[in-house]
Amino acid sequence: MHRQISSSTHDSYPPKLAPATPLTHPELVASLEATLAQRQPGPVWLFAYGSLIWRPECPAVAVRRARVHGYHRGLYLWSQLHRGTPEQPGLVLGLDRGGSCSGFAYQLPDDQLDDHLLALWKREMPDGSYRPRWLQCHLEDGSKVQALGFVLKRNLPCYAGSLSDDILNRVLTEACGHFGTTLEYVERTITALRAHAMPDRNLEALLQRYRSAPLLEAMQG
Repeated sequence: MHRQISSSTHDSYPPKLAPATPLTHPELVASLEATLAQRQPGPVWLFAYGSLIWRPECPAVAVRRARVHGYHRGLYLWSQLHRGTPEQPGLVLGLDRGGSCSGFAYQLPDDQLDDHLLALWKREMPDGSYRPRWLQCHLEDGSKVQALGFVLKRNLPCYAGSLSDDILNRVLTEACGHFGTTLEYVERTITALRAHAMPDRNLEALLQRYRSAPLLEAMQG
């Protein structure tokens, strides 16, 4: 069991957030280059724990079921673009400290690697909300690889932490961004994880509580 993280700074919805500032192209490239400079020699692996499972950004020459220890998956990051707006932010998943997380490790091809990684950075790091980290991934065959993962930055205002069901229900009902609703994002992630026999019980319980909640007219008042 991972420790629940409370967030006292986001006790109402919508939260009071400054508009997200997109990283410039040079800033994206600098972040990518700094991350690559820290990797060990060998193939580049990517750890997918959320939407990258059901909507991969890069081709892969190998795909393995994997688990990382020391981090868990949580709906802890405010999204003002992909799954929400500045006026009604949505939520997306991130890796946060504690517990463990199942997912997939993708070995990326060497051919056009820089182009593939830049496309990944534009998707995952538009405003620098994550910290790219090289994580030790335990593959299903017992071997280990160093894999790129996107870890939450707890010191940023966009870090939501663990929210009350009242707020989560409003987000799931109201938030919609460039790529669709937060609700669709959660549903597709749950479906993909269950299809690969690695269900996320916490996400499933969250969605079940939402579906069992009273009609949302009461929450609009």
